[in-house]
Amino acid sequence: MKFMRLGTRPDTFYTGEATRTMISDLPSDLTIRINNVTYHLHQFPLVQKCGLLQQLCSERGDTQSVTLELHDIPGGTDGFELCAKFCYGIKIDLSAHNFVPAICAAKFMQMTETIGKGNFVSKLEVFFNSCILEGWKDSVVALQTTERFPEWSENLGIIRSCIDCVVDKILTSPSKVRWSFTYTRQGYEKKKHHKSAPKDWWTEDIANLNMDLFRCVVNTVRSTNMLPPQLIGEALHVYACRWLPDVRRHSETSTASETNQEEESEKGKKQLEMIVSLIPDDRGSVSFGFLLRLLNLGNLLSASQVIRSQIIKKCSLQLEEATLDDLMFADHQVYDIELVEVVLEGYITQWRKSYSRDGNSLNLITKVGKLMDSYLHIVSTDPNMSVQKFVSLAKALPDFARPEHENLYKAIDIYLNEHPQMSKEEKKHLCSILDCQKLSADARAHAVKNERLPLRTVVQVLFFEHVKHGGKATKSHENHQSVIKTHGGELTETTVDRLNRLELSEQSSKEKVVRRTRGPSSTIQSLDPESENKSKGKKVRETGSDKIREIMEEEEEEEEETKQELAKVRIQRSKSEHGRRKGK
Repeated sequence: MKFMRLGTRPDTFYTGEATRTMISDLPSDLTIRINNVTYHLHQFPLVQKCGLLQQLCSERGDTQSVTLELHDIPGGTDGFELCAKFCYGIKIDLSAHNFVPAICAAKFMQMTETIGKGNFVSKLEVFFNSCILEGWKDSVVALQTTERFPEWSENLGIIRSCIDCVVDKILTSPSKVRWSFTYTRQGYEKKKHHKSAPKDWWTEDIANLNMDLFRCVVNTVRSTNMLPPQLIGEALHVYACRWLPDVRRHSETSTASETNQEEESEKGKKQLEMIVSLIPDDRGSVSFGFLLRLLNLGNLLSASQVIRSQIIKKCSLQLEEATLDDLMFADHQVYDIELVEVVLEGYITQWRKSYSRDGNSLNLITKVGKLMDSYLHIVSTDPNMSVQKFVSLAKALPDFARPEHENLYKAIDIYLNEHPQMSKEEKKHLCSILDCQKLSADARAHAVKNERLPLRTVVQVLFFEHVKHGGKATKSHENHQSVIKTHGGELTETTVDRLNRLELSEQSSKEKVVRRTRGPSSTIQSLDPESENKSKGKKVRETGSDKIREIMEEEEEEEEETKQELAKVRIQRSKSEHGRRKGK
């Protein structure tokens, strides 16, 4: 960065707590107070170059000592000290860091050419035009310092000049960039073999600006239509990483005070709204993962419904491009299943409006279906994941978006394995989303032996196996073996044994109910039907237990459902046997 040195005398300003004194053989005859700081100076060098001090001192008459209050001076004490040192001829170094307070204070003090030739304002203007506006980082830093003095900087034209300079350099071809810039992306090293700067070389430096200045720069760049939307999107992404709170950290308990939390939340909300308003309408200008993080943060910050709806719409339009890492917020490894479901529902709504059910459109929504099933694989391992949330997301996909239930079955199996304390009703509810007809032969073979599945689901799988087996048996005359092939899978003797065990459940269920109602006993005696009924009735009357009645009713209801399923299987087996005999 460039700087300009003025003056030759050594610095003789003495600082003692809230007092600044110019060391000299002459006594101080000018006292200036600025906020909590008091300056003991001399009238002669300052009045000679400051029009404001000439006016104020003349109003006081020919007094030996003058005291002035300049609390409203722009640039504060920093700017005033630079002006005072210039008047004394003390050596000062001007740069983009201190230019703005210096020019604001000099203008306020009326240090112009009309007061004295070669005055401070003219020298500052030369430095601004010939040095600051010629450099990239100088322009950005100067623009950044205007945040402290927005009104004066705007009136003096500093903000507009800096923004025009910054935008002009952003629009420069990367091959012509010869100035230094900040670029910390992984994998990039500024070495001589780079023929040109990266296309997004400017994004990190302008990310240091505050909201209003950043918005002005980006809007000015967009208005030129000279940069692709993806570059604008990258600038927004860098700015969001620089200023918006981290999703993971924001969800943790903060040690900050409640007032600070509210201020930070309000600031984050405004920054989020600003970023969303600047996202180009072009699809793909920002990534899906970035949009989903914005949406998640919008929920955490309680952003307005309008802003969240805008983000949901943008997410829905790009869900086809999403990856599993995007849904898991990349390296954060956190997720929000309700958030994903909202985006999925928005996508399906958009899909129904914009696509016809041709091959290409179905391929797109099928791709989304596979992504959702992979997502269910991950979230199913969470011990706190409820059945309702799992089922709700799985059901959000229309049937035609999931032509196969292979991955869905795997996700369900993982969930059952990770949640062993599930009730029967929860298991039934979970498995109700499974379509056994869309399972592969391998998945059906696994399901038949899966002890975690509810009985009803296993029966449905076996029933479908026999339906397929029966249809094949009537067309074939070669099914005399213990292994029956069906569409690439096998119905083995193990499967048949499982069916036989299910058929025996009718007999065992009554004994099971009797055992549960009798309670512990060292010997269970066989009873004839009449004595058994009397004994059971007597037992119920003696205990008067509602719990026992509930157990019996539950077992009878479940047994009735099993009987119905088994009846269907028997019918199909009967038809299959009839088909074989007819074939022989």
